[in-house]
Amino acid sequence: MNDSTEKRIRVLIAKPGLDGHDRGAKVIARALRDAGMEVVYTGLRQTPEQIVNAALQEDVDAIGVSILSGAHMTLFPRILELMNEREIGDVPLFGGGIIPDDDIPRLKDAGVDAVFTPGATMDEIIAYIRGRVGGH
Repeated sequence: MNDSTEKRIRVLIAKPGLDGHDRGAKVIARALRDAGMEVVYTGLRQTPEQIVNAALQEDVDAIGVSILSGAHMTLFPRILELMNEREIGDVPLFGGGIIPDDDIPRLKDAGVDAVFTPGATMDEIIAYIRGRVGGH
């Protein structure tokens, strides 16, 4: 249990675009909550603008995006662009879903902090967030 003066890590989990499959995002959200983090889940079919606005309003420490639709090379760069415009470019953006191995280095070069593909464990994702965000 966290000390009462310790700030809990806040993570936004988002599902952008037309993809209607959110089971994975909900499983991640639950695992992060079980690990003691506060999770804001935006729901399905969010625009990059809605995701960045929610991240600002919720004052999150990290943003996780689940993309299964194949639009990752469009959606991630747009989210990053908006994050920089809104001056939250220092908030780590991580993602997961069906993302071809060849696209991962390009996404990282564009500014995506980490990419988790099918088979990544909840422990890996939790450890990444804790390590990246630090001891809140």
